[in-house]
Order: sequence, then C-alpha cells, then structure tokens
Amino acid sequence: MSAPQDQMAQIQRQIMWNRLIAVVEEQAQIMIRTAFSTTVREAGDLSAGVFDLAGRMMAQAVTGTPGHVNSMAESVGHFLAKFPASTMRPGDHYITNDPWLGTGHLHDLTVVTPAFRDGTIVGLFANTAHVIDVGGLGMGPEGRSVFEEGMYIPIVKCFDQGKPNETFFDFIRAGSRLPVELEGDIYSLCACNDAGAKRLVEMMGEFGLDSLDPLAEFIFAASRKATEAAIAALPRGTFSGEISSDGYEETVTLRAAMTIGEAAIDVDFAGTSGLSGRGINVPAAYCRAYSCFGIKCVVAPEVPNNWASLLPFRMQIPEGCILNAPRPYPVSVRHVIGHLLPDLMMGCLHQAVPARVTAEGASALWNPPLRGGGAVSGQARGNRRVIGDFEIITFNSGGTGARPDADGLDATAFPSGVRTMPVEATENVAPIVIWTKELRPDSGGAGRQRGGFGQTMVIATKGDLEFAVNAIFDRVGHPPKGREGGGEGAAGVVTLQSGARLRTKGFQIIPDGERLVLHMPGGGGMGDPATRDPALVARDVRDGLVSPAAARDLYKVALRADGQVDEAATTALRMHGH
Repeated sequence: MSAPQDQMAQIQRQIMWNRLIAVVEEQAQIMIRTAFSTTVREAGDLSAGVFDLAGRMMAQAVTGTPGHVNSMAESVGHFLAKFPASTMRPGDHYITNDPWLGTGHLHDLTVVTPAFRDGTIVGLFANTAHVIDVGGLGMGPEGRSVFEEGMYIPIVKCFDQGKPNETFFDFIRAGSRLPVELEGDIYSLCACNDAGAKRLVEMMGEFGLDSLDPLAEFIFAASRKATEAAIAALPRGTFSGEISSDGYEETVTLRAAMTIGEAAIDVDFAGTSGLSGRGINVPAAYCRAYSCFGIKCVVAPEVPNNWASLLPFRMQIPEGCILNAPRPYPVSVRHVIGHLLPDLMMGCLHQAVPARVTAEGASALWNPPLRGGGAVSGQARGNRRVIGDFEIITFNSGGTGARPDADGLDATAFPSGVRTMPVEATENVAPIVIWTKELRPDSGGAGRQRGGFGQTMVIATKGDLEFAVNAIFDRVGHPPKGREGGGEGAAGVVTLQSGARLRTKGFQIIPDGERLVLHMPGGGGMGDPATRDPALVARDVRDGLVSPAAARDLYKVALRADGQVDEAATTALRMHGH
C-alpha cells in the first residue's frame, strides 16, 4: 500500500472509531430515556459497550461508571463460556447479576446481545444498570452471605429469538418489591442493545465491512501501544501506599505496592485487611475495575478505554483479603470499599508523578437506601398513621480532593462519575421530603488548592412519619487526607435532627417526628494553606463556604469588616503565624 493510501486507510479507520463511539453512546442514552429506575434515569449508574466475538471490549459509551464499565469488560467472556457465539440467534438476550461474573453485587443487571448482519453474527453489545430492588434484605451491609442479599440470577436467556422467557420473568416479578420497575428495566436494557446492534449493522454497511475484526485489531494495537508508551515515560520503581475505611465491624486497611515497569504496571495488595462478615466485601473483578481506573486517570487518561488499554495494568489480590471476596460472601455494598481504590492508586503514583495526582476525596457515594410502610412500621393501629410502602435510593456525593493546579469539585461523585439525583426526582416517586440540600461550610480541606465542599442534607417522609435507612456511609472515622501539606477534608457525620448519632452502616429506624441529617465529607487539600491566594480565601468567606475563623487560623488570612483582605494583617499572620 502506498503512503497516500495508507494515510487514507488510517483516516477511514479513525472515522469508523468515532462512529463506534457514537453507536455505544446512543445505546447508553436510550437506556437512560427508557429506564424505570431513578438510579439509571437520573443518576446514570450504568455502562454500555460493544465487543468482538472473542468477548473483548472495543469501545465503551462516554456515559457510565468505571466500576460497571471495567467489570463488564470481563463479564462478556463469562457469557460466551456458557453460550458460545455460534449458538446465538437474532433476538436472543442473555442476562445475569452474578457478582463474580458481573459487576460485583446483585443490584447490577448485565445484559449481552448478539448483533447480526445478513444472518451472520458480527459482534456483541453489553450493558449494565443498577436497579433499585432485587428482593432479599435490600441494598445494604446487613447480609451475612450473598444468599440473603437478593435474587441470584445465573447467566440465562431472558429473550429467546425475540420471545420473552416467561418463566424467567415470573421469577423476577415474584422476587422483587418493585416488580414493574424491575421488569421494565430489563426490557430497557434489551432495547438499548437492540438499538446499538441496528446502528452497528448500518455502520458496517456504510463502510463495506463484513467483519469487525480488522477494526478491532486497529483499535487494540493503537490503544495498547499508546498505553505502553505512557507507562514507559514514568519513573521506574515500586511505590507503596495505604488508606483506611470505617469498615463495618472494625477499621479496614487497604495496602498496595505498585511496581512501574517498562511496559506494564503491577499492583500487589498484600497486607490488606481480611474479609468482613458483612456486605462490604469486594469481588476481585470490581477491585480490578476501580484500580485500573485510578491508574488510568493519572497515567493514560487520553487513551480510549478498551480491552487492550487495560491489559498493561495487572493486579495481584491475595486470597482471603477484603478485595478478593469468594462466593458466597456478602458483597451488596462493595462500592464503599471499592471507591477508595483510585485514591489508594493515586497515593502510590504521587510518589512517582506528584504533579498529576489529586488529594483524597469523599470517594464512596452517600446513596442511602430508604424504605417505609408496613415493612418498617407494621400495620397502622389506633390513631397511628403509617405511610405507604416505598423503596428508593437517592445518589449524593461529598467533595473531591484538590487538584495540583485547581480546587477540588464540590458535591461531585468521584470515582464513580454518577450524577447527583435531583430532589424533585426522588420526591416524585416516593413520599420523601428533602428539606435541606446545601454545600457544607468549612468541609473542604485547607490548602494552596482547597478540597471540594461536601454537602448537608435533611431527609424525612411526608408528615415526618417513621421510615428506615440502610446506612452505607464512609469517611466518618477516616476523613480524606490532603497531600503536600494540605489539610484533611471534614469527616462525614450521620445524625437525627435531634442530634442523636446514627451508625454509619446498617439498617436503622428514623422515628416519628425525626429527620435524617447527612453531613457529607469534603475533599482533602493540596499544598500549604498559608500559600493560598488571599483573594480566593476572601471570596470563599463572602460566599459563606469558609468561616472567618478558618480563614485566619488555617489560611492565615485576615479580613476587614467589608470582607476584603487586610493586606498588612495577612502579611503579619503569614510571617509570624499569629
């Protein structure tokens, strides 16, 4: 092939790559528009992607969470092991929520669908979505085995050549507190895969492709080469780090030793705490998913996320540790521990490339599952009222860690990337009233760049009637740490409005007349707070986000009565520290 022809072929392959991204993003957006669960529709807790016939992920949608995407990248191979591509037919859809074959807990459904062109299978579409209820104890840490946590769906056909598997749907409807929503979500997942398959076939016809193999090899070769080049530019060596979680029974410590080689990065989690008797354990695939994401954010953020770009990141996860939970350990809220892994990876990478790494953030979502009605309060009796039955999850976040050259983000989900759910969406589908939702002053860790602010929420039912929360909160006993002299973010706090403290994990009743109060953690700061631009400190004080006392004590900034910086007093504070 001549040089001009080779250049034109490269351009055409790049155009096809861009089209592939458009296909899987349309797949994800259709799921959002058709989903029944607010977790998908409002928060975007999902993933979508296209795979070759060997089960290798070629492209993922822009919309989605790393835990879903990178676990889904492994899961399609498990589907093919049970249902080889040669046995699949048009209109088939396959489903599972197996935590060890999917994305780590029973509340995530993964659906795989074949795509056919002129009667020949050419590729596979997969997606994952978090649904609100799959029976059992509901989403929370209380289970002592996975069998208590909800319905366990092995890899099965939910549609056979376009016809629903009615036996499967009978079981699904009977096993959930929200049968209509759950069945509707499954139809949504299948529909968005069908749409992706249709668009893929159109694209292949447009470019005259009989097979995706040449395009897949181009994507994989280019992605792996770019990732290995990014790794080669890093300092060699082994860098260690650790981070702590509040845990359930006791503090959980995560440890990692990261070895940066010429073309690969190896992470050994030796020394990490052992398994828990409650549902905070993490299946290995979920550990790999978020660890790879944390590394990739620093090392190769511009390289597309696919099978090949993930290959150079290799994990050694000891048996018996909380990051390698075997079946049937409880894993319902594996994200509480799993979301700390990117901060752990960055703690290692900070020793190698400090200018690329953020301070620690709130990390784990504050997404309380709320329940009310007869299942909580029993039957109404005498003059006591009981609200109607409901089951809802609302997604919320604390602050992210400060960046090397910018402040952290306020009330923003990292590493999951899900959207905060609007209060109106929650109040529309359940008898919930969110009385307060505001940024939490003085929660961002002090620093040259400060951490992002957490938020405060006050939640009740209509009429302030009894309801329950299945608490799954973290960063209460172990707030996010700053880097390079930056301060800690504020620790989380969980109370009743009366002031009584609640446990940070587990099923608890909010009594009649009380409200649930959540003070979410702030992100850690970056650098010495006394080097922060005083004008930025004054701005935060005027905005009500930093108190005058914190400005003086932490940032060494004195303010005049009009809120402007007192230059002379600030200079004295910074020179003498008082």
